[in-house]
Amino acid sequence: MNREPIIIVAGEPNSVFLEIFFKSIKNKKYKSPLIIIVSKKLLLKQMKLLGFNFKINLIDKDYLSLKDLNNKKINLIDINYHFKNTFEKISTNSNNYIKECFNVALEILKKNKFSKMINGPISKKSFLQGRYLGITEYLASKTGKKDKVAMLIYNPKLSVSPITTHLPLKHVSKKLSKLKIIQNIILINSFYLKELRKIPKIGITGLNPHCESNYKTSEEKQIIIPAIKNLIQKKYKVSGPFAADTIFMNDHIKKFDVIIGMYHDQVLTPAKTLFGFNAINITLGLPFTRISPDHGPNSSMLGKNLSNPASLIEALKFLDK
Repeated sequence: MNREPIIIVAGEPNSVFLEIFFKSIKNKKYKSPLIIIVSKKLLLKQMKLLGFNFKINLIDKDYLSLKDLNNKKINLIDINYHFKNTFEKISTNSNNYIKECFNVALEILKKNKFSKMINGPISKKSFLQGRYLGITEYLASKTGKKDKVAMLIYNPKLSVSPITTHLPLKHVSKKLSKLKIIQNIILINSFYLKELRKIPKIGITGLNPHCESNYKTSEEKQIIIPAIKNLIQKKYKVSGPFAADTIFMNDHIKKFDVIIGMYHDQVLTPAKTLFGFNAINITLGLPFTRISPDHGPNSSMLGKNLSNPASLIEALKFLDK
């Protein structure tokens, strides 16, 4: 039986992703075929500059045959991209190229009923230009799942999830709702049951310092506590709200599989402090499992061959089933 392939969108061409990709497939064996959607010319130039040597298997997206796929070569769908230098400054010049890479990936996933996708980083400023908060929201819109997805930063020891994602702090309280908290936890619970065959123990933070505020209509009282009570009534293993400054202490995190925060850095900062890049960003609620390595374009490291592939390796290992 031929295994379903993992579809990989290379993302921002002026990022460290291809370097990390080369490192992730060198001396590593994956059972699932890997198909990368990228400019062939760009990949070959970066591969040469960085000192890697892989053969290429050029794939036609319209005539994709699983029997022709293995990982002895890089399976590549070529997307046209005009560039002068192997590494350039990130700009809007790559926007149409990145968009086409995502469009091809989504077309392949839908047409072939595939369920595994990884994307490299993009520049939110250059590519999204304020139209979406992040790629999570971009893909949700593209697949008709707007406002129905959740971001999970997964690590086997402890995962975290923010209720609001790439949002300015001044807007966080306005975007919190009882429904959003409940929806996110239902998605996370379903993911753990399906993928890991366990019911997760979930801790939920408050929004305000020490879960306190000096006014009667706090977010804890109006939104977070009612959501927790609703979920407990539905037999979910949730508890809280907990103060964000203590929930990540050793004695506390041992009690949970997942910690839910109200905003992005409230939970991602401690998670990265604990695990570095040994975590993967999973979007829950899409028609497929989408994972993004937990790093950005990291343009300051372009061409230096010093970037850590740990997060992409973890993403590939997670999907290699």
